[in-house]
Amino acid sequence: MRIEFHGAAGGEVTGSCHLIEAAGKRILFDCGMVQGGHEADVRNAEPFAFDPACIDALVVSHAHIDHIGRVPLLVKRGFKGPIYAQAATCDLFPIMLLDAASLSEHSAERENRERAPGQPEVEPLYTAADVTAAQRQLHPLPYETDTDILPGLTLRLHEAGHILGSAMLELRADGRSMLFTGDVGMRGTPILRDPAPAPRTDLILMESTYGDRNHKDRAATVAELGQILAAARADGGNVVIPAFAVGRSQELLYWFAEHFEDWNLAPWTIFLDSPMAAKVMAVYDKHEELFDAEAAAVWRGRIKPFHLPNLRAGASVEDSKAINRIHGGAIIIAGSGMANGGRVRHHLANNLAFARNHVIFVGYQAAGTLGRLLVNGVKHVRMYGEDIPVRANIHTVGGLSAHADQQGLLEWYGASPNHPPVALAHGENPAREALAALLKQRFGTTVTLSQPGMRLEV
Repeated sequence: MRIEFHGAAGGEVTGSCHLIEAAGKRILFDCGMVQGGHEADVRNAEPFAFDPACIDALVVSHAHIDHIGRVPLLVKRGFKGPIYAQAATCDLFPIMLLDAASLSEHSAERENRERAPGQPEVEPLYTAADVTAAQRQLHPLPYETDTDILPGLTLRLHEAGHILGSAMLELRADGRSMLFTGDVGMRGTPILRDPAPAPRTDLILMESTYGDRNHKDRAATVAELGQILAAARADGGNVVIPAFAVGRSQELLYWFAEHFEDWNLAPWTIFLDSPMAAKVMAVYDKHEELFDAEAAAVWRGRIKPFHLPNLRAGASVEDSKAINRIHGGAIIIAGSGMANGGRVRHHLANNLAFARNHVIFVGYQAAGTLGRLLVNGVKHVRMYGEDIPVRANIHTVGGLSAHADQQGLLEWYGASPNHPPVALAHGENPAREALAALLKQRFGTTVTLSQPGMRLEV
């Protein structure tokens, strides 16, 4: 068994893509988009480092775009094999990718309108038809069940606790085994069950997004969120929350339901300005069997997360534009979570210049994104042809992260039966170097820092 790294390696977090050769077959783990930076669009359109037609199967860890965003392109360029994923991930797959296709198609249309005479037309990365073609290759799988995906290859999915349907991928072949963690969630994350323990295996391909830091205590984080909303209410402005359509948006509504009265949320109007997030809520409702016990109790409560009395969900384009005419009393949850695209950019453009407003970042902000710039304290941003001063209050609420922090990763690995060798991916260099040092120090682990194109024998 051998791994070849083609994405989220060499100090990058996004663009997950790992090629495994075993039992005479070639299996791809994830096929995600690169996010952040000016070169992301160019890199996503580049040829794959392998022939898509020679891949025998694709296994997807979860439905975030940095893990599935290039799947339709893989199919478009010749991949014809099965795509395996947990059942909820299969339901989220078209929601996420049809949105990505729409953004790509609109971007291409805009560029073509502005191109100079004689310039070739720009093509979208892929279209809705490509997403539909990829969807036909999906094969939903349950957790904790062995599946022979190809002759001599057995796959088992374990709960990752990151978003609904997220899975750790255990592959066994040729008398060897490996585990790809995908993204590992925090223990105690609302709605989701905790990450499953690692099985006995010969190698763990492990994420390291927060390998150099720990999150704030979750209870303290939730209290901080309530305090920010109280301050925003006193200031009389709006609150803008960039949030991913899958996971973070639903978690925020969960906390709003649980604290609806003690946070005095009734006077606010809460906008979930994301048609995609509204569709995702229906997938959550379909898969309540994946909820933890606490979430099941909240869903039975008087105030339900997806049916708050002052919630306005799934706004049309016209409704979204109307939100920008509201100058106070609105909580606006919109994508994208890193503010590098989507409707949230319009809301930021309309709210950043005013000191009465508050912006709350509740997830990881990749290098090169607008979110990272704002978190780092930039004083002006260029948006829609205008130079906008940043006078709004910028908050980072790190304890709501869907990724395990350094301590969480160490505790999860420390409980593994045999402390196998580790290959670290999905982390910027300071994060994975810090985690590697601690793994070696505490457990005597052999650690490899993945690099693009590197091959590693299991």
